[in-house]
Amino acid sequence: MAARRHHSAAPTERLRGNEWRAFASLLPYLLEYRWRVLAALACLVAAKLANVGVPLVMKEVVDGLDPKLAVVAVPAALLAIYGILRFSTTLFGELRDLVFVRVVQRAIRRVALGVFRHLHSLSLRFHLDRQTGGMTRDIERGSRGISSLLNYMIFSILPVMLEFALVAAVLIGKFDWRFAAITFGAVVLYIAFTVTVTEWRMEIRRRANELDSRANTRAIDSLLNYETVKYFGNEEFEARRYDENLTGYESAAVKQEASLGFLNIGQSLIIAAAVTALMYFAAQGVVADKFTLGDLVLVNGLLIQLYIPLNFLGMVYREIKQSLLDMDKMFRLLSENREVEDRPGAPELSAGPATVEFRGVDFHYERARQILHGVSFTIPAGNRVAVVGHSGSGKSTLARLLYRFYDVTSGAILVNGADLRQARQASLRAAIGIVPQDTVLFNDSILYNIRYGRPDASDAEVIEAARAAHIHEFIDSLPAGYDTTVGERGLKLSGGEKQRVAIARALLKNPRILIFDEATSALDSKSEKAIQAELERIAEGRTTLVIAHRLSTVMDADQILVLSHGRIAERGTHQELLALGGEYARMWALQQQEREAEAVLEQAKAA
Repeated sequence: MAARRHHSAAPTERLRGNEWRAFASLLPYLLEYRWRVLAALACLVAAKLANVGVPLVMKEVVDGLDPKLAVVAVPAALLAIYGILRFSTTLFGELRDLVFVRVVQRAIRRVALGVFRHLHSLSLRFHLDRQTGGMTRDIERGSRGISSLLNYMIFSILPVMLEFALVAAVLIGKFDWRFAAITFGAVVLYIAFTVTVTEWRMEIRRRANELDSRANTRAIDSLLNYETVKYFGNEEFEARRYDENLTGYESAAVKQEASLGFLNIGQSLIIAAAVTALMYFAAQGVVADKFTLGDLVLVNGLLIQLYIPLNFLGMVYREIKQSLLDMDKMFRLLSENREVEDRPGAPELSAGPATVEFRGVDFHYERARQILHGVSFTIPAGNRVAVVGHSGSGKSTLARLLYRFYDVTSGAILVNGADLRQARQASLRAAIGIVPQDTVLFNDSILYNIRYGRPDASDAEVIEAARAAHIHEFIDSLPAGYDTTVGERGLKLSGGEKQRVAIARALLKNPRILIFDEATSALDSKSEKAIQAELERIAEGRTTLVIAHRLSTVMDADQILVLSHGRIAERGTHQELLALGGEYARMWALQQQEREAEAVLEQAKAA
């Protein structure tokens, strides 16, 4: 019989030997459901005993039909037993699957959840470097690999070994040594041939698997950047890049199919030769009156039942190897180092109004490129401090460090006198609210996106936050109201609408510390003025860090810091910095000229 056509992906690399740790990591889940596992194994043994019993009963039925034995009628009991055994093979097989499915699904659920949680605990650096499409495919394959490994190891390898032992016992007990020798020799040859050819086939498939992941990453990256593709009219360029990977995959898939045909032919040849030889010896025995016709049927039935599962050996071997590699790749995500981690027994951030202090902070993403140099400043509780400077001066890095997406290289950031590194990250981030420059929303309802600031908030609290952010009237005017879906990354909303959702979300969180990271820089001057007034209102009484490009938005800050090449070049109030006549004054003059030019253009358009 030819092996079933199976197109699952082959391993992308060779087993290094330590992939079996992936199987070891699943043992706790098996032990947790030990009684289910034992019940499944009992069903498996029962199914195999019934399977081997079928040819034995069939032998008795055939011998009962032999006129030499002078038996005219087949005993009804034998036929009943034959039918029961046939049914039992399927019944116990299905019961085995039914009992074991809970074990498999619980293992998949727990491992996938563990990986998901771990990915969220990794630093921003990891997520900036990752390729989302490839990583999600790794997790998907790893989860699927758990199911494949458990099922194939327990329900393919164990049954074949058990059936092999049972067939061996019958052949040795009822026939001479030649039958056992030919059967076992054929099995050894079959396994050696299958493993060798499967390894060769997997070499072909490795390249296809890499191209599959690359094409998936390419497609997701391209679709996520749909607008950019459209801006530059690069649809065909993207399609060509995607097709390059698909072309390679197509070529490898054709070779894979041809090699599968070779494997099937070789397997069938080995089985056919062995069965023919055994049937020849059995037929000789019948002619010589050493065996009955029932013995001939018994040999044929036993061999067919033994070789049917062997036909899938190539697929089982490939699947187990693939599952081990996929699981190992997923478990390697779990071994990714948490760059920012809570210290054992880290306390909660102290309650009450928060004073934030940057004390001699140095920071670099890469050793060769220092971002911040000895930055020191304090935001007293309830005060508003603004940081301005040219692009690349390190302004947004301050917000990332305060959120503890990264730890400082040297120096310290303190809240109420306590180093952030000593406090629990969850309590720190619960105390901070942010309105970013680019508000990214989930592809869900407006209600969901505002409530994300505090998932346990009631509808009334969400609406109250929306009113405070001056977006309730807009939402209420929509046909679906708060149930309106915002689209991928919130693309169905305008920039101003997204910013108001972000403000409502931050208000709902009710944080002690607020960060405005260039929250109005992407808006036009009219929207900026409207939202700026709301930002100032919600900042009252809260410790606020404002990162800004437009100086007109920070004129009323308690203190303004001018950041230049990662250092604080100037500090003071708006009037003090203008009187100083330095970098801030030059930036102010330049932006005033730009605003005047914009006003002239607007007047010209109006005219």
